[in-house]
Amino acid sequence: MKVTGVETFLVHPQGRGKNLLFVKVSTDEGIHGWGEAYTQQDRDRSIETSVHELGTYLIGRDPWAIKHFTYVAYNDFLGKRGSMECYSAISALEHALWDIAGKVAGQPVYNLLGGPCRDKVRVYANGWGDGGRDPHATAARALEILEQGFTALKWDPFPNPWRAHIDKDQEKAAIEGVRIMRETVGPDVDLMVEVHRRLAPINAIRVAHAIEEYRPYWFEEPVSARNLDAMAEVRSKINLPIMTGEELYTKTEFREVFERRAADILNPDVCNVGGILELKEIAAMAEAHLVAMSPHNYNSTMIGLAATVHAAATMPNFLITEYFVNFEGLGKAIARPPLLQKDGYVQLPTTPGLGIDLDEDALRAHAYQHFPQRRIRQYADEP
Repeated sequence: MKVTGVETFLVHPQGRGKNLLFVKVSTDEGIHGWGEAYTQQDRDRSIETSVHELGTYLIGRDPWAIKHFTYVAYNDFLGKRGSMECYSAISALEHALWDIAGKVAGQPVYNLLGGPCRDKVRVYANGWGDGGRDPHATAARALEILEQGFTALKWDPFPNPWRAHIDKDQEKAAIEGVRIMRETVGPDVDLMVEVHRRLAPINAIRVAHAIEEYRPYWFEEPVSARNLDAMAEVRSKINLPIMTGEELYTKTEFREVFERRAADILNPDVCNVGGILELKEIAAMAEAHLVAMSPHNYNSTMIGLAATVHAAATMPNFLITEYFVNFEGLGKAIARPPLLQKDGYVQLPTTPGLGIDLDEDALRAHAYQHFPQRRIRQYADEP
C-alpha cells in the first residue's frame, strides 16, 4: 500500500471561533484517512500551505511507516527548525496515517497503541463564553452549559489587554470573576482558570493566593512556558495545580518542564504537538515524573477531538480533555457519525481507525471564510 494523495479542506464554523483545517490522505488501495491541523485566525492559510508542502514528501510512502515519517519530517524536512505551522502539518498527516492503519487492521487506533485504560474520556466545556466581561452574565451562561451535562468548565476571568504586568483593578476583576463563578455554579463543578500565558510571576502569585479559597481545578499557564524558570517560581509559591504545555511542540520541548518541575499537569495539543504518537510519548514521560495529562484541544469536536480521545484512552495519567461547544454544531453537520459528549464524557469509538468519517460535500458547503481582522492595539496599555 502506498500514499497517493493529500487533500485539504479549510472549513468555516459558521459562527464564532476560527477556520478548521482537515486533511485527507488517500492510498492506492482506496483506503483513506483523516487528520486535523491546529489553526489560528489569520494563520490558517499558511498552515494549509505547510500541509501541502510536507504532504508532497508523503506521496509514494508506506502509510504504516508512521514513526519514520514524523522522524524524517522533523529532522530532514524541517532540519530541526520547526514552527507552529510545520508541527500542525506533521500532526494532521500523522492522524490520517493512524486512521488508515486502524482501518487496514480493522481496529480502533487506541488498540494499536496498547489498548484502552478506560472506556470513556472525561471532557470539560470551553468556547462557551460570549466574550463579555460581565462576570454575572458569564456565570449565568455557565449554568446553561452545565445543563448540557458537563461537570467541568474553563474560562479566562482576566480583562483585556493581555499584558505581563496588570494593575490592581485587573487583578481584582479576575479574582471577583472566580468568586462569582464559584458561588453561582456551586461547590461540585470543576472550574479551570485560564490565564493564557499572560502574567509576570508577581501578578500570577498574588491572584493565585486570592482565588485559592474558591478551589480551582487548575491554574492554567499563568506565565509563558517559554520561561520555565518563571513558571517553576510560580509553582513553588502557590497552592494550586499548574497547567502548561499548549505552546510547546514535540517531546524535546517538554523535557525541560520535567527537569525544572515546572508543572503538575500538561496540556499538549494533538493537532500541533506532532500527532497522536508524540502525545502518547509525552504522556509516558509525564507518567514517570508523576505529572498528569489533560490534552489541549482547540480544534473540532470531530477529528481533533477523536485523535485526542484515542491517545487519552491509553494514558494511565490522563485526567480530562477539552471540548469546544462552539464547534459542536459544525461537527454534527459534517461528521459521520459525530463525536458527542454525554454527561461530561465522550465514549470511545469502537469502529476501525479514528471512528469518524467526514462528509466532503458538507465540508465544501462550509468553505473557508475570512474572519474580521483582529484588533491590534496602537498602544500597549489600551483596554
